[in-house]
Amino acid sequence: MTGARRVGEVPAGLPGGAAADLVEEVLTLGGHRVTLLRPRDGDALLDEVLAEDDPADDRLPFWAELWPSGSALAAAVAERPLAGTRVLELGCGLGLVSVAAAAAGAEVLAADQSAEAIAFTTVNAGRNGVAVRTVRCAFEQPGPLLAGAPWDLVVAADVLYEPKTVPVLLDLLPRLGREVWVADPGRPREPEFLRGVDAAWRRETTVVSAPDALPRVRIHRLFAR
Repeated sequence: MTGARRVGEVPAGLPGGAAADLVEEVLTLGGHRVTLLRPRDGDALLDEVLAEDDPADDRLPFWAELWPSGSALAAAVAERPLAGTRVLELGCGLGLVSVAAAAAGAEVLAADQSAEAIAFTTVNAGRNGVAVRTVRCAFEQPGPLLAGAPWDLVVAADVLYEPKTVPVLLDLLPRLGREVWVADPGRPREPEFLRGVDAAWRRETTVVSAPDALPRVRIHRLFAR
């Protein structure tokens, strides 16, 4: 990563307010230059959301950060030949992993419960000249995701931060595909998730440093037994 650069003009389709105060990150993934727009000030964005009357969970701006797990997973995806494969990203956030998969040749569907995340993923895909389809849905309402199953590869970065998410994912992932990559920086719910997957999947885990920052990230590659 080369560092963030302020962006003055807000592309069409992105939300206003604090989310429109933008910076551009530049990364190199799989030998290719990738640019990514994100909100400059995540705290300002959170303050804006919390000022709303009883904001729903999908309004919380977890999507607005370029998390180390996302960077690490995108780097791993970029190294895998994906031409002719169908990839689903769960919790796409800013869309970095989906852009990396599309650049590697995959047909990609990016899913997130946040409308803002979907907007940023769409714009970031376009800025990088790749096609990424998007769908807004929560893990608890996976109809649009199951409609395309089985996927050749399912990917997710840093999705284990809420206790309720673990049992939902343990039930959902086997219905989505036979190979799943989950990147996590050591969230408290990770051990519970791994106990569940180890009962049903063959797991290969690698520990990597994210391209942009610590902490070290573990990528769990799950294969259906």
